[in-house]
Amino acid sequence: MTRDCDAPAANDPAPSAPLAPSAPLAPSAPPAPGQLYPRYPGYTPRRDGGLAAYETVLARAGFTPVAGIDEAGRGACAGPLVVAAVVLEPASIRRMPGLADSKLLSPQAREDAYVEVLRRAVDWHVVVIGSDQIDATGLHVCNVSGMRRAFAGLRTKPGYVLTDGFEVRGLGAPALAVWKGDRVTASVAAASVLAKVSRDRMMRDLHERYPQYGFDRHKGYVTDEHVRALEQHGPCPVHRYSFVNVVAAAGPSGRAAVSAVAGPADLAGPADLAGPADLAGPAVGSVEAIEALVAAGLSPAGASGQNERRMDS
Repeated sequence: MTRDCDAPAANDPAPSAPLAPSAPLAPSAPPAPGQLYPRYPGYTPRRDGGLAAYETVLARAGFTPVAGIDEAGRGACAGPLVVAAVVLEPASIRRMPGLADSKLLSPQAREDAYVEVLRRAVDWHVVVIGSDQIDATGLHVCNVSGMRRAFAGLRTKPGYVLTDGFEVRGLGAPALAVWKGDRVTASVAAASVLAKVSRDRMMRDLHERYPQYGFDRHKGYVTDEHVRALEQHGPCPVHRYSFVNVVAAAGPSGRAAVSAVAGPADLAGPADLAGPADLAGPAVGSVEAIEALVAAGLSPAGASGQNERRMDS
């Protein structure tokens, strides 16, 4: 736990309107050798505190409400990246016994948790980033940008932010990156559920459009089934052409393969560049081809741009 919410220095200003701590705000013991700061009773998450431990401690310190941010689809080679921000109150967390890391829940349990999160959340916001944006600017850039935009889209002003795995700067609020945060903090787990269920529904819709890839089963992740489908059919417009395996499957005539799978309707762009002469050039998997297609408004990634859904939509 970092100094942000675990051990405030003695000369830090008192937080505004804090909840009453479980013990007086005084160190229980002087710092041990090698320990930079004393420990303050009531301000350290308990190991047996469950998913509400972080939110409870932050509420005691006056950092309320707490927002959690997480994403789904980072490791997939097809489909969008979905980022969610969720604000929960500690009292509501105790009324959601089915809440957990979305990856540990069955599909039906995730759907049930999704409904419960939407019902009990103080606020939430979801950002969808298309494959074309991932190809154009990079996965991690899109991930961080999506987290910032999901947080900025909240109508509630959080007092603290918990993110899963890595630090996100520029949020405008104190924040803490929690390792495996979707397994140890309720807010991040709730964001994980919203992002995962939203993305899974999108991938099932994409399966209706491109049934040969089995998106309804593997959701765009690199499985043996997906690899075989890529080898047999080549990439389709919702694959991420910045991924090595997609580039390899595209081959030197990759753009022609996309044309055969997607059909003329998918290739019609604002500049009407769908004719054979316009599609000639570098292999689709090359950086030059991706940049050229994105610049022309004719990304090989299909569902384009960035979309958002807020709490009252």
